[in-house]
Formats: sequence, structure tokens, C-alpha cells
Amino acid sequence: MTRKLLRNIGVPVLSLLLLLALWQAIVVGFNVAPYVAPRPWQAILSVTQNWSTIWPLALGTIRETVYGFLIGAFLGVFLGVVMAKIPVLQRSVYPVLVLSQAVPIIALASPLVLILGFSIMPKIVIVAWIVFFPVTVNVVDGLSHVDPDLINLARVYGAPRWRTFVHIEMPATTTPLFSGLKIGATYAVTGAVIGELAASEGSSLALYQEHANSNLNAAAVYGTTMVMTAIGISWFLLVVATEVAATPWQRRSVARRYPWRRARFETDGAASIVSSLSKGES
Repeated sequence: MTRKLLRNIGVPVLSLLLLLALWQAIVVGFNVAPYVAPRPWQAILSVTQNWSTIWPLALGTIRETVYGFLIGAFLGVFLGVVMAKIPVLQRSVYPVLVLSQAVPIIALASPLVLILGFSIMPKIVIVAWIVFFPVTVNVVDGLSHVDPDLINLARVYGAPRWRTFVHIEMPATTTPLFSGLKIGATYAVTGAVIGELAASEGSSLALYQEHANSNLNAAAVYGTTMVMTAIGISWFLLVVATEVAATPWQRRSVARRYPWRRARFETDGAASIVSSLSKGES
């Protein structure tokens, strides 16, 4: 248990420390001017000293990220399921989805401001726009690659379609679904920041960084970047934690501890699963 904890937490922390050490070595070794790149401790200090100002701005960015991510994820799952169940719709909508992602997000921000105004809505739409595409694609791929033998076996046992979907198809789609969610979580903060640059009439984390950049306050610029990065990493880790909690059958230790779960989620237990579905058991 201790070794696993060290591997999951200690290694990433060590990597972060090595990255900061590399940053320090480059700045000191090449004698980089402070207005170009500060020392790491200077960037961190700029955040801690101005935390009372930065925190409300960061909270706004977090709010935009969360709202946009949840909306984009919901739309992505819904559209992915519909497209997977209706092949004609998939063939007609898929090219439109690809075309929508070919539009640069920065170019999309200005029209959204004209339509939705200087409010939180354009930022939420931009984040949702970024998130829903990888989620949709991964859900479609996941549902398209469900083991057909399990589906046929469910039909033979007379399982209702909705039970087959809930107990067989959706669990089989969780891995690609969370892959799409993790991709979306990585870029969600980017969408929020782009929205803030285009649609913020007051203060925001992105505008705070722009103000620091115009004043050649490199420590504040790098410090704000670190805050944005921390928000993105935290949201990614939250999605990973949700995946771990939602997919216990993917970890061998859980399967060994709870044999009934192993029979429920492995192919060897498919007959018992389908039999229970046809009898209406959960």
C-alpha cells in the first residue's frame, strides 16, 4: 500500500520538483533577465503575496471551467449515444462535428461575445465547445466496439433493450468515455481563459495576467500561469478520481476482493449477467 502511494503521489511530486529545479537552473545558468523569466520562488511569491486579489479571479475561472465542462460532457454523451444508435445520423453529423472543431477557438470567441454579450455565457460556451467533441467521439467509438456476442446473448435471453444498454453497453463504454473527459478536462481551462480575454468586461484571471504583462511584471505573469495550470491539473485529477470510483472492475484487487463483481463485469460471467437482466434483476 505504501509503495503504491509513493508511486502514485511521490513520483508526480518529484517530477514537479525536478521541473522547478530545471527552471531555476536555466534562469541562473543563462543569466536570464528578471523581466524575461523570474526565478520559480519569485513567481510563487507573487501569487502568495497577492492571493487576496488572485483567489476571487481564480474562483471565477474555476466556475466557468466547471459549468462549461459539465454542459459539454452532457451534450457529448447524449450526442454520442444518439449517433451510435442512429447510423444515418452519425454519417451526416460526424463531418459537421469535425468541421466545427476546425474553427479556431479564438476566432469563435468574438462572434460569441456579439451574440451573448460580455457575461459568463460566452466563456461557458467556449469551454463546452472544446469538451463535447472528444467526449462525443469517444462515446461513439466505445458503443461501436461493444462485444456483439454479449448483445446477441442478451437478446437470446430476452433482456429488454434499455437493460442491455445500461448494464452491458454503457459499462463497456466507460473507458473511452473517461478518456474523452480527461482530454476535455485538460483543455477546459484553456477555453475559459480564451473566453476571459474576449468577453470579460471586469476583472478576470486572464486580464490580470495581461495587466501584469503590460507592466513587465514577469513574476506575476508566470505566477498567474502557474495558477491556471494548477486549476487544469486539479480538474484533470478530479476526473481521474471519478473514473476510479465509477469503474471498480478495472482494478484487479477489487475483482479479487468482490468475486460477484468479477462475474458481473467479465466476459466469463456474461451468461449470468444476461440471465439476471432478462429476469429484471439489477
